[in-house]
Amino acid sequence: MTEFLDILANTAFWVAVLRIATPLILGTLGVLLCERAGVLNLGIEGIMVAGAFTGWLTVYAGAPLWAGVAVAALTGALFGLLHAFLTVGLALSQHVSGLGITLLATALSSYGYRVSFAKVSTPPTITPFAEMHWLPIPVLSQQTALTLLALLAVPVTAYLLFKTPIGLAVRMVGENPQAAEGQGLSVGRVRTGAIVAGSALMGVAGSFLTLSAFNAFFFNMVNGRGWICVALVVFASWRPGKALLGALLFAFFDALQLRLQQMGDALLPYQLYLMLPYVLSIVALVLVARKASYPQALMKPYRKGER
Repeated sequence: MTEFLDILANTAFWVAVLRIATPLILGTLGVLLCERAGVLNLGIEGIMVAGAFTGWLTVYAGAPLWAGVAVAALTGALFGLLHAFLTVGLALSQHVSGLGITLLATALSSYGYRVSFAKVSTPPTITPFAEMHWLPIPVLSQQTALTLLALLAVPVTAYLLFKTPIGLAVRMVGENPQAAEGQGLSVGRVRTGAIVAGSALMGVAGSFLTLSAFNAFFFNMVNGRGWICVALVVFASWRPGKALLGALLFAFFDALQLRLQQMGDALLPYQLYLMLPYVLSIVALVLVARKASYPQALMKPYRKGER
């Protein structure tokens, strides 16, 4: 018990929690935007990989770090546009399209890396974002600008969704697209815009891994974070504030299991510690999901004029 309290009292632990949570916050907000408009985007895993690779490659080629973030966002937006064409324009299965996007984006990133660095045995490195030591808050001062961007994105997303006409349109096409069409809204355009914007956030989430958390690109670095984001949206009941809480909760468990593994007197196999954040997150998800109110038109294709 004493060692557990020592972990919680350590500033480095909370720094790790916020660092682990950053890509989850951005990715979860991206999924949330898509699903609020009625479209499931299972392409997030591949989009994060593509964002991580293109953002890193842009900086490696000599561009500024923020240019790498912009390219990652553009990469995500392009894959989002493809997903929107398949699911909104052609009304194809959102599950199949999303999984196809994940496979395509991952394969293209792998191919691009192998072509660009055919004779390199170790991943080339870049100079990542620096920590913000000028901030007076200890936990934040050891983070980078992308973490601050992720934290600011939460209230901005909440404001756009619940306080602006654009947000009302997004929520309407996710709840009742027929009513939205009756009000003169283009369901296809609104859904496409939400998917593109959400996918851009997913690309930025991936770029955090190569431009901030690490300084190189390597395969499997996303490591299932995209699927965690999909689950966190359900945990958050499709609300940005709760999405932040869910991301921090998972990151807390993940950082905790890393500290528990490092304890010299740990008697349990390390695999059990690796399971800890996922098991506890599943328990929390089950408890919350039973009361979650999901968008009524989620995963339901819409064709103009149909009732």
